[in-house]
Amino acid sequence: MKFSGKTSARAALFLALAAPGIVAQAQNIVITNGRIVDGTGTVIENGTVVIRDGRIEAVSAGSTNVSGIEVLDAGGRTIMPGFVEGHRHVITGNPAEWLEEVAPQQMQDFLDAGFTTVLSAIDGPAIVTARDMIANGTMAGPRLFTGTFIPVAGADPDAPPAAPGDPARTDPARIGGAVRAAPAIDVQVIIGMIESARNNGYDYLKTVVNTTPDGPEIDTLKLIVEEGNKRGMPTIVHAVSVKDAAAVIDAHPAMLVHTPHIGRLDENPEALAKIAGEGIPMTSTLSVFLPHFDEEGTALFRDALPFPWDTLSSAGQGPVNARLLWEAGITYGFGTDTQWPPQESLWDELRALSLVFSPRDIVRIITANAAAATLHADEFGTLEPGKYGDVVIVDGDPTLDSTALLRVVTTIKEGRVVFSQ
Repeated sequence: MKFSGKTSARAALFLALAAPGIVAQAQNIVITNGRIVDGTGTVIENGTVVIRDGRIEAVSAGSTNVSGIEVLDAGGRTIMPGFVEGHRHVITGNPAEWLEEVAPQQMQDFLDAGFTTVLSAIDGPAIVTARDMIANGTMAGPRLFTGTFIPVAGADPDAPPAAPGDPARTDPARIGGAVRAAPAIDVQVIIGMIESARNNGYDYLKTVVNTTPDGPEIDTLKLIVEEGNKRGMPTIVHAVSVKDAAAVIDAHPAMLVHTPHIGRLDENPEALAKIAGEGIPMTSTLSVFLPHFDEEGTALFRDALPFPWDTLSSAGQGPVNARLLWEAGITYGFGTDTQWPPQESLWDELRALSLVFSPRDIVRIITANAAAATLHADEFGTLEPGKYGDVVIVDGDPTLDSTALLRVVTTIKEGRVVFSQ
């Protein structure tokens, strides 16, 4: 699929957005003449959104005149909250070169695809610099949240060497796990890592849990959660098997960043109830094990190497488990855990989500639920007064056709037009 996003029908809106002063103006704008899908489930067939000082002031039916504020005519298209990417890996290659040569265009690519917020789950210090540059206005981009890695156990010295390419190809959870306890890490070492993460400006602590027999993983995770909470740093957890996802609930982390895709929740009702019952949100990341097809139709894995077909069961089990968790009441948000260009990753995740979720479900997943999964539902994710003025205008009705989410015409972040086709 090509993602040019250009159609002649948009010409009038393009001209309006190109008018002098609109793209560069302050954080005040009135968006009118659009079908509002506000992220809460409410739809206004023809309405207006008023943003003042970067925050939503009003959402109403019909047109509204506000003196002294520029008006953007949506041309009958859909007005909805900015998209939220709840689990992404951003930096590739040399971090310094990435920050100077790649980041400006990559950050703009997120805006072009409709993403006004991105959680970078594990990236180096350059991502903190990029976050701060975006926040202070020296680089355009989505609102960035940053995480850094804290281990829950030491490496098994007898473990076989890692296979080439992405470690997800040979995840220990997939091949049966360890046969003995992993080495523990000293408490003070863990606390020192967390303190360093705070001093380096990270927002979240991220860890990976593959439990071992009588291993230290859950006790260490409890320590990480406790010490992170003391420092205002929520803990987000990678646990990809049903067994491990159920186990980490005992540590009460803030967020689960993967749908468990190894093991069947329909065969484990106790695990299903435990994972969904604690009120811990989860991001989807279903497309990791879905083949990504290049322009020649070659099936690739997340690492851009040939797709490992022996992992394909996860492409089916992940969506099934996702729907079961949704029915059990979990807050399920959007995340890709990929490094493909933002719109390509969006398309891959939509393909997976569409197996078990309706277009209306997916609207909620990529807006309100993804904001909740990043622990910032009070700031963005829905079009409600007081929240950030993060808005996308899409060509089509995403409540009926999820591919409309690929046809972003305009992106507005905190009341500023940051992308227009």
